Amino acid sequence: MRRLVLLGLLGLGATACNMDPVPIDPEPQEQPPCPELVVQDLSRTGERTPQALGTASPALSTPLPTTASSDGGERVLVRFRKQSGVHSAALSRSREDKVRKLGAQLKYHWPALDTLALTVTPEEKARLAKDPEVLSISEDRKVHALGLTPGSLVPALLAAPAISGSTTEYTWGVRATQANLVWDANNDGVLDTGAPTGEGITVCVIDSGIDPQHPELKPAYAGGKDFVDGDDIPEDKDATGAWGGGHGTHVAGTIAAQLGLAGQVNPNDSSLSPYGVVGVAPGVKLLAARVLDENGDGRTSDVIAALNWCVTQKANIASLSLGSPSRDDAEEAAFQAAYDAGMLTFAASGNSGDIATPESRIYPAAYPSVVAVGATDADNKHPKFSQGGPHLSLVAPGVNVYSSFPRGRSPYADLRAGSSFFVSAALDFVPYEEFEGQLVDCGLGDSMHSCSTSSCTDGFVAYVDRGTIKFGDKVRNVRAQGARAVIIGNNDPEDDKALGFTLGSAATWPPVTAIPTTSVGDIKAQLGKPVKVGIHGSDYAYSSGTSMATPHASAVAALVWSANRKLTNAQVREILETTAMDLQDGDFPDSGPGYDIVFGHGLVQAKAAVDKARSSAYPQP
Repeated sequence: MRRLVLLGLLGLGATACNMDPVPIDPEPQEQPPCPELVVQDLSRTGERTPQALGTASPALSTPLPTTASSDGGERVLVRFRKQSGVHSAALSRSREDKVRKLGAQLKYHWPALDTLALTVTPEEKARLAKDPEVLSISEDRKVHALGLTPGSLVPALLAAPAISGSTTEYTWGVRATQANLVWDANNDGVLDTGAPTGEGITVCVIDSGIDPQHPELKPAYAGGKDFVDGDDIPEDKDATGAWGGGHGTHVAGTIAAQLGLAGQVNPNDSSLSPYGVVGVAPGVKLLAARVLDENGDGRTSDVIAALNWCVTQKANIASLSLGSPSRDDAEEAAFQAAYDAGMLTFAASGNSGDIATPESRIYPAAYPSVVAVGATDADNKHPKFSQGGPHLSLVAPGVNVYSSFPRGRSPYADLRAGSSFFVSAALDFVPYEEFEGQLVDCGLGDSMHSCSTSSCTDGFVAYVDRGTIKFGDKVRNVRAQGARAVIIGNNDPEDDKALGFTLGSAATWPPVTAIPTTSVGDIKAQLGKPVKVGIHGSDYAYSSGTSMATPHASAVAALVWSANRKLTNAQVREILETTAMDLQDGDFPDSGPGYDIVFGHGLVQAKAAVDKARSSAYPQP
């Protein structure tokens, strides 16, 4: 089962558990590798050819075709001064003509915001800066996913929404937010008749795209747009059809995963429900706007365009698990315009762990019109990565959140010796393959002579102890000696619960799995015997970050709004903030009774919020 690794504020750096100390043998002697052996490929097939570019839909803007940056071109947002008494269409044409004559390349034009997204040379930028009509020129800055670490377009409501399943689908996040108390009050695994489920509410997920064919998401998916590739299929894939990191699919599942409609679950993990998961608001309609590429990176201009598209699609709520450490006037104006149009927007507060430093704020979460969401863990404590501050509104579950993942792309290990099964975890970047061979002791795997035997003819399964050098170097060393699969024995009990190890980068790796400290002795007892290492793909993964907290909060808002459709976006926000559970953490002195900069107003609570929305304090349907 894949467990996405928390990578910090902008997806950079690595956790200590991802690698062993600096290699003591950084340049092992060269030795011709053994010839490749045939292994069983367990990966899924059927990738499609990327679809041709589509046209942009009208929004609060007039989108223009995306064009490639010229050599030396800079991507910028140009804001013009507002003009009164001029027909808007004529003014729009005048501004577009002006930048075209200048030689700049247009990507988007938002007349309502008096803003254009352009690619310009330094000379063109300098000339624009001298134009008295130009109010400001800012970088079309990069934005990043705030989590740690293309098939056919699915028509709206392709599958029928499910109403029954199992209470084992209720994740700790669903229970912590009280969502199940709203739509399954008697806890029988069936959605209560007439209960608020998010029905009638549309949530727009602005992220890395989704897997719209995922069984958990099919009934909710109502359409999307890809602002990275410029088509109407918002899948998390690159130009070659290779899947990205699954960030958007994970976020979407937290919101809208269906009760009783499971994908492929790791059958070897008894802690997981065979029925998959259910989202906080399984009755919502889900829109997907892809603005992040397969690496989790995007541009401000695409975020603005996606936000405007969500407004034109009449979305009630937008959920953004992304951000940048710098503010932008045009972006702030766009979020304010969306709020003025009646939409309520939620965004991740960030993963740097900074609480009180104003400079640490992440945008769009820190804009006044946006609900900033931080994270809590299963003990209602503050995880060290979650950013806070005076702009923080709410907190929600954000640690070890289990949710949907692109189908077959979350690797899990199947380690067996004869009739015995051993709990283990697949390392990142391993292939979906299976190999059975003699188990050979390769020590620390710290040289090309570490294995006790070499059997290039048939290959073998290498056992290596953790320690001394990086995992990737261990695997390269033992593979050069004939290993066709690798088992790594953990040496730190603190890592046993989450063996979130990685090989560092994509490459032609063999199947590699890690075992907890408690299994090392039992595996070593199999030395010299046949052992099978298989890597399979599931449709779910664990992940942590304020990225995971944000969809919990936005989905609770959907439950509140579906309980009372007469509420305004301001009233929904007020209800969420006034019914949140007050939290305190002794390890963080800035937390205390009432509002604080660590937890904001507190942990979002669906049952309390829905009850208040139905009270006489607000207009009723």
